[in-house]
Amino acid sequence: MTDGDTGLAGQEPEAGQRPGAARLALLAGSGTALVTAALLGSGLALTNKWACRAGAWNGYLSQFQAHCYTDIYPLYFGEGLSAGKVPYVDHPVEYPVLIGGAMQLVAWLVRPISNPFTRGREFFDLTLLLLTVFAVVGVLATAYLAGRSRRWTALGVALAPAVILGAFINWDLIAMGLAMAGIAAWAARRCVLAGVFLGLAVATKFYPLLFFGPLLLLCLRAGRMREFWVTLGSAAIAWLVVDVPVMIAAPAGWARFYRLSDTRSADWGSIWYFFETEHWPLVGTSSVSTINIISASVFLVACVLIVLLALGAPRRPRVAQLFFLTLATFLLSNKVWSPQYVVWLAPLVVLARPRLGAYLLWQVAEVGYFFAIWAYLITVSVAGPSFIGVGGIGTGLYFTALVARFAAVLLLCGLVVRDILQPAHDVVRAGGADDPAGGVLSGAPDRVVLKLGPRRSAQPAAPASAR
Repeated sequence: MTDGDTGLAGQEPEAGQRPGAARLALLAGSGTALVTAALLGSGLALTNKWACRAGAWNGYLSQFQAHCYTDIYPLYFGEGLSAGKVPYVDHPVEYPVLIGGAMQLVAWLVRPISNPFTRGREFFDLTLLLLTVFAVVGVLATAYLAGRSRRWTALGVALAPAVILGAFINWDLIAMGLAMAGIAAWAARRCVLAGVFLGLAVATKFYPLLFFGPLLLLCLRAGRMREFWVTLGSAAIAWLVVDVPVMIAAPAGWARFYRLSDTRSADWGSIWYFFETEHWPLVGTSSVSTINIISASVFLVACVLIVLLALGAPRRPRVAQLFFLTLATFLLSNKVWSPQYVVWLAPLVVLARPRLGAYLLWQVAEVGYFFAIWAYLITVSVAGPSFIGVGGIGTGLYFTALVARFAAVLLLCGLVVRDILQPAHDVVRAGGADDPAGGVLSGAPDRVVLKLGPRRSAQPAAPASAR
């Protein structure tokens, strides 16, 4: 099947539809199937971690050889939770406060278990139950955002092979579920609720903060600034309610996440790690400050281009398109790109561009990188040529996987930009719909538009059957 053959779901038009009770009723009709798919995906994700749960995580190489590595079990001990320490107060935690809160909640629940290793395993099990709840939330929110004719695109999140493999590496599913719930609330024109969910998502993982930039641009173009400020203000209040108590009680522990982000070097998965290792001119340096400057500069240039695209495109971009481009360019330019970050991207990929060909290519690249990183970590842990005998791979194969993932996400970015500049290629709008996730933006006239060249018609592209 070629990329242009079909989408991930049907293509019935939904022109004139308003988000709300009708869409929720339609979602309820398919909700059982979507929840089942999300639970199946989580079950498969647990299967991937089963070797570690059976004891492989107690051997440094064995967890990589079984491709089952997870942060959750070792951090129960590494963050002092097994010894009864409270995150941030007794021990600094390298994550925003809602992840620390999730750690503490589950640690309290397993405290009565006497054996520390059994307690650590149960900590892992209960954490997975919590993450599964947010996986279901994320899938249902994605289906709601896709609209009535494309709600099944959410299966591209629930059953995505790369998401299944990366789901239980860390606590990222909590942030994904909250972020997608926030975007769904925006689509339902519930600005306060959208802000609360997004603020809580930022308090879990910092990446949802990036969404306020493209949302500002879209609201500016549509003249819907009041709704933007309500959403941003609600998000700020929600974030402050969660973070301020920890800031006051343990300022040093709270600040560790922000200091770590600034001081850590280029990490595995990042294009800058490839450049450092291969000693490319200009960027072949181990200086953290230099990498910070280059990475930030590249992202800043990308943001300027996104501003021009958002305000100058012939038709206002859809919310999911601009959110995806912003997050994708952040990952492409960032000095850290962990394998579980696929969880961040997956919902926005299926919403921004619900076509099967490029989606499958991207999934193959993500899965390839997932297996490559664990084999490479074997290599960096074993001296000499013996790494081959224990499942390691050479740097050439690892960097091939790294660059392939980079190229796949870059390709998706290019295709989304093309869909924005040539709306006739956008299958979501091909039937005359505007933006199922747009909320107050859907159907709104343009108020602020940059004139970057000859203007094209801003009217929806005619369906293919009418041409």
